[in-house]
Amino acid sequence: MNRRLLLVIAFVFVDLLGYSLFLPLLPYYADTLGATPTLIGLLIASNALAQLLASPLVGRASDRFGRRPLLILSIAGTLTSFVLLALVEPLGNVLAGLFPALTAGSAALAMLFFSRMLDGLAGGNASLARAYIADVTDEANRAKGMGMIGAAFGLGFVIGPAMGGLLSNWGAAEALVAAIGLSRYAVPALAAVLLSTLNLVGVVLWLPESLSPERRAELAASPATAITARAMLEGLRRPRYGPLLTTRFFYLLAFSLFTTNFSLYTQYRLGLDDRVTSYILAYVGVLVVLVQGFAIGRLTDRFRETRLIFGGVMLLGLALLAWAVVPNVWLLLVVLAPLALSGGVLNTVTNSAISKAVHREEVGGALGLSEAFNSLGRVIAPAIGGLAIEQLGASSLGLLGAAIMVGVTFFVRRTLANQPEAPLPERGEALST
Repeated sequence: MNRRLLLVIAFVFVDLLGYSLFLPLLPYYADTLGATPTLIGLLIASNALAQLLASPLVGRASDRFGRRPLLILSIAGTLTSFVLLALVEPLGNVLAGLFPALTAGSAALAMLFFSRMLDGLAGGNASLARAYIADVTDEANRAKGMGMIGAAFGLGFVIGPAMGGLLSNWGAAEALVAAIGLSRYAVPALAAVLLSTLNLVGVVLWLPESLSPERRAELAASPATAITARAMLEGLRRPRYGPLLTTRFFYLLAFSLFTTNFSLYTQYRLGLDDRVTSYILAYVGVLVVLVQGFAIGRLTDRFRETRLIFGGVMLLGLALLAWAVVPNVWLLLVVLAPLALSGGVLNTVTNSAISKAVHREEVGGALGLSEAFNSLGRVIAPAIGGLAIEQLGASSLGLLGAAIMVGVTFFVRRTLANQPEAPLPERGEALST
């Protein structure tokens, strides 16, 4: 494995470690500030909505200006968002003082929304890392490289949630931050600040640019890197690229009903506290590492990507149906295995297929748009998920996700599975016209 690939995987791991420290705690923290499940869903959706707006622009900008400078800006924005997250309540008190109509709780919630939206606007790290991988790997090894990125994500989710659960319940640290007017949830946020700082320094000092000056000049001169909504949406009409984007959006919408609402699910269906939920998410991280680090390479060696996509959507639908009816934690742990397997395979293989369905100068924008579809799913899923839990119960999430996957399975069977890969379109039919 080349040095640049190892470096970007290491930085992805540190970035996800910082992010996942607080991820399972967010609904519990918002609950202490008076948020309802519906409002918590909107809070989670706000982060994804901001990322939806930013990711395609970040991806296309990286085609023109290079991956490294955009990664630096993205990590710096993430760092700032974690600082705000740690200071939510003091800043909320200041805001309430400036606007007497606001209570301290509602002002703190407003700051929590702002910090999550800022993180979303800065959150192009995932699409930039995947574009970097596409730059430094050939087509034969790209799925494996994407799988290693997924393994770094998974490893971050092994350690991060468990650390977050421990830090938010660590008595000594809780007493220390309480002495300066912060809640126990500021402890994992401050740890995330430290990790993001280390990541920023590491990228600045050690990560080289993956695009040569000549390559950046070539991309800058190409109309395919134009940062316009029309240019990005043109991809939906492409022969292979369009069906892959459609498949990715709908499977991510169904999968996001699981991922973005998981803490609410465990809280309202199984009655678990933030520490136990964090440990379960750490277990999910172990499953993701096993899938991405070991299974993906073997599967892509044996099966065509379109076959893997078809099998993945079928398995995901069945796993979501099983998730809807699990009665206890032990059966939940069993069901999480096929959920992690199907989600990991689909996430890696669809991105790998997308990177091969466009011309080289379009890869950054294509993966940025793919990440935008991911974000769109994560906007819709928590927004409707919180309301569904409040009105219909937590089981409704799995049932809705399974219903979506029935449609995805038929779509993939008709458009992708068992069909030969079409040649790339001529450059005149590229992402922009």
